Amino acid sequence: MIDREHVKHIAELARLALSEKEVEMFTGQLDSVLQYADQLSKVDTADVEPTSFVSPERDPLRDDAIQPSLPREKLLQNGPNVKKGHFAVPKVINQ
Repeated sequence: MIDREHVKHIAELARLALSEKEVEMFTGQLDSVLQYADQLSKVDTADVEPTSFVSPERDPLRDDAIQPSLPREKLLQNGPNVKKGHFAVPKVINQ
């Protein structure tokens, strides 16, 4: 069961400012989601293969195959800022 303190903690971790009304609303909603997930965890899946598809006629996965890629120079020509053979991006973390 999720309570108001859990919701407030999650909101703090996500840097969300929630009103008391929103805390109440999300407490109920998150509790419903967790109860449903708990129901799913009780389903017996012992005889279910790890990868199975509803329609066995068509396997949506393809075989892994090595394919040639574009030359580095051709890829880098699309970059707005290239330095020393790599894409240069602005620094986003202060040191």
